[in-house]
Amino acid sequence: MKTYLVGGAVRDTLLGLPVKDRDWVVVGATPRELTDRGFIPVGKDFPVFLHPRSKEQYALARTERKTAPGYRGFTIHAAPDVTLEQDLARRDLTINAMALDAALVQSDGNFNPAQVNLVDPHHGRRDLHDKVLRHVGDAFREDPVRILRVARFAARFSDFHVAPETMDLMRAMVEEGEAAALVAERVWQELARGLMEDTPSRMFKVLRECGALAILLPELNALWPSLAQAGEPALDSGFTQAHSMGALDHASQSQASLPVRFACLFAGSRATHGHGKKTPKNDPAQQLCQRIRVPVECRELAELASRECAAVHASMALDAPALLLLLERCDAFRKPARFADLLLVCECDARARIAAQDASYPQREHMSAALAAAQAVATKAVAARAQQAGVSGKRVGDMIHAARVDAVAAMLRT
Repeated sequence: MKTYLVGGAVRDTLLGLPVKDRDWVVVGATPRELTDRGFIPVGKDFPVFLHPRSKEQYALARTERKTAPGYRGFTIHAAPDVTLEQDLARRDLTINAMALDAALVQSDGNFNPAQVNLVDPHHGRRDLHDKVLRHVGDAFREDPVRILRVARFAARFSDFHVAPETMDLMRAMVEEGEAAALVAERVWQELARGLMEDTPSRMFKVLRECGALAILLPELNALWPSLAQAGEPALDSGFTQAHSMGALDHASQSQASLPVRFACLFAGSRATHGHGKKTPKNDPAQQLCQRIRVPVECRELAELASRECAAVHASMALDAPALLLLLERCDAFRKPARFADLLLVCECDARARIAAQDASYPQREHMSAALAAAQAVATKAVAARAQQAGVSGKRVGDMIHAARVDAVAAMLRT
């Protein structure tokens, strides 16, 4: 039985990056041998175990055989006769298909790249040097999740490029319908991870280039008019792919949260229906969120940004009643943290539109000050005065509203 460090830990050490997680492959062992040594089985579809002390993942070397469409259509074979080279051959990218004998790994989990010989049958170290994302072999085409993974790695390593033959293979997979077989939960899982990378816009550009964006995220594909399908609802002419991708990268540079980054994809989109009211049928944020089951926090902020970002941009010209109405539409009194996130989304969107990272965005401070002024109104005291005056019901709310308007107006005069 031999153990090897594999995958991202090897790749990131060679790149001089911090290693977040370490994964190991065990060759020449059976599940029973590992459990006898105290390893804890956790894999449902294939044999993966947790180390009894470190809790790091150890997987038996395995091969896979495609049996059905989609990413779940595989039969896994793990046995003592499966070699390390066979295991590495099933991996996605050459830069992830390198291994190192565990005996050469230091006690702190690191190793000296200059002093060790890697198991590198697919020339991953060369591709790291050349900054290339290249698929390992034909087995790549059997798992459509790998399309999303390549796009995500492009977002992580912004100076890497996708090998032409890998892009051609991804296009072929899309044409064969493999991308359409992905389930909503897996699409969101990879999308969320890609949004948190350093240059998330590259993920969408790679997906667009191979044709997967139109299949997996048609609402975002519509931002690129040249690729939009006939009959798709047109977005407002002021909201384009360049704006949304620029806003997204600004959010990344600000170390923004996942909900903020996701909302930047739709900040200021103004597809309308009827009397300016959005419906799920023509609101791209609502459509995408419902289809791929986006978590509530991300969905609510995206829909809010889609609806109100333009109003926040114009807020410097609003009077006190209009400012208060905007705060109420954004539910800022009940959800001030979400409103703060909205203002960050709007700022990222504005900077993308004028292509200036350090551009001033006074609306953010202006709206924050308006909310603070309105929040400072002692609503209980207003309600008590109303009660003493014999006022009740809706008229009490009207008095609170009027007091808040006065407070915002006072803020505007300062």
